[in-house]
Amino acid sequence: MKKINYIKLLVLGIVSLSSCKKDYLDTRPTDSVEHSEVFATTKSAKVAVNGLAKMMTQQYLSSQGFNGEGTIKMYYGNYPGNNFFVNLSGWADIINANYNQNLTSIYLYYPWYYYYKLIVNANEIILNIDAAEGPDSEKQFIKAQALTFRAYSFMMLAQIYGNRWSDSNNGQTGGLVLRTDVSTGDMPLSTLGQTYDLIYKDLNEAIGLYEKAGLNRESGKNFQVNKDVAYAVFARAALNKEDYASAEKYAVLARANYKLMTNAEYKSGFYDPNGEWIWSSYGAADETLFFYSFQSYIAYNSSASAARTTPKCISRELFNEIPKTDIRRDLFLDPKSDAYTTATGIAGAAMKARAFQTFPDLQSTAVPYAYMNFKFKAKDLPGVGNLNHFRAAEMYLIEAEAKYFQNKPASEIQSTLNALNATSGRDANYNCTKTGVALLKEIKLYRAIELWGEGFDWFDMKRWGDPIVRNAFANGGNFLTSLAVTINPQDKNKWTWSIPLRESDYNKGLE
Repeated sequence: MKKINYIKLLVLGIVSLSSCKKDYLDTRPTDSVEHSEVFATTKSAKVAVNGLAKMMTQQYLSSQGFNGEGTIKMYYGNYPGNNFFVNLSGWADIINANYNQNLTSIYLYYPWYYYYKLIVNANEIILNIDAAEGPDSEKQFIKAQALTFRAYSFMMLAQIYGNRWSDSNNGQTGGLVLRTDVSTGDMPLSTLGQTYDLIYKDLNEAIGLYEKAGLNRESGKNFQVNKDVAYAVFARAALNKEDYASAEKYAVLARANYKLMTNAEYKSGFYDPNGEWIWSSYGAADETLFFYSFQSYIAYNSSASAARTTPKCISRELFNEIPKTDIRRDLFLDPKSDAYTTATGIAGAAMKARAFQTFPDLQSTAVPYAYMNFKFKAKDLPGVGNLNHFRAAEMYLIEAEAKYFQNKPASEIQSTLNALNATSGRDANYNCTKTGVALLKEIKLYRAIELWGEGFDWFDMKRWGDPIVRNAFANGGNFLTSLAVTINPQDKNKWTWSIPLRESDYNKGLE
């Protein structure tokens, strides 16, 4: 029983911040026998690794909205971005980025809390797996997986709590508390450069161990990580760091074993892994998230009120930039000539009837909106579905952007964009001929189109140092008046979330 109980602790993520009082942090097992049994064999240690994946789809902080990785995508990537509309004036503080210096806000605290849970659990595995009984190849593979989770978590934290690289004085501004063990004592803040050094170190070590082990994740278990996931994390981290040669290199490696999805797959709802998905979180009908899941907030057919009454919509301006020959345009409710309430987006009678006719699996109580999304669908109610983290399309876009900033020939970048958009069938008429600044604008446009709703919007705008400009209907947009704002790169603490008090109050190393 002791063994099972502690495995449950590890699987359920019973860890806390990187440092704090016992009420917040009691991560070490109270019984050393329990701890030793978890890492006694590679067989039992595999359960701990799968526990890291499980932690990404759990409810936290006794709040409906905090649901693991889905919350990061929705509250921190989608809501405050440039191209994601939802009729939620009451959420203006989140959508307009007013909480990122509110040291007592639960929204400022959540990403720190969640990712350090992953990090501390990963550290337990990294520190203990070498002594486990079992084949060296399994120990190497398990350690590589834990290092990949840790690198991913530090990368995400760096994007939220660190400056954009262009504002960091080449990495000299503040980074994170870089705990690579399970200590809870005082520890100073690293620099952003040191943070990325650790991310790179973890990924290089992980890749080497994956290669030594010669193992891969279990068939059909896309929620597990492998060498391809490490490549993908490396590509995204390098792009954030403006290390464009590495970003290009690892993007190409990451997508090597993954084909762009077919049009039929693209329109099937983004709830099940296919040949394009590099890494995702598992979602099943017997999971416990129910109305807390990502799909319960975004899936057009969800029975959750958050999806039925306030569906998630693309911005009017971005929608109008999607060519009519592009299948991605079909994933949103085109108003055409039908009337709707322009102040809110609520569809009129004709548009509503067309929405239900086109998508008969809409809930009968759903409220259609102009530009609402049909990209995301739940495979079971209220919001069951797998949650994608990396797919090949993103790697094409990273490759294109990295080549652009390395001043590589425009023809190479055009070819990459054509492969993503035309050869794939997403838009058979697409042909990129743009050069110079117009080519960078094209890369940014197709990141916005391709990755809409997947949690990239705010992160991309921050990385580029581009202003968020949201317009109300009268100015060509579809945002509520309270959300139709401009947020410049230097505003809101340069879009950098502050270290939460629940860390600084107990970690005197930050003083």
